[in-house]
Amino acid sequence: MITSKLTTKSQTTIPQPVRVALGLTPGDEVVYEIEGDRVVLRKAGSRAADDPFATFVEWHGEADRNAYAGL
Repeated sequence: MITSKLTTKSQTTIPQPVRVALGLTPGDEVVYEIEGDRVVLRKAGSRAADDPFATFVEWHGEADRNAYAGL
């Protein structure tokens, strides 16, 4: 069993074996699913499915942000 402690600010570190098992890297988001008296932790999926413009990476530059900032 893998454990971690809760801080006074209700924070915890995800233990390294869990990060490796889920393929987590800094900046990744995790999802907590409550199932009765258990909580399932998993890596959050890509937000690309929620963003219809996520595939337009060629329009993701500083010049484009400046040009379209007022729209």
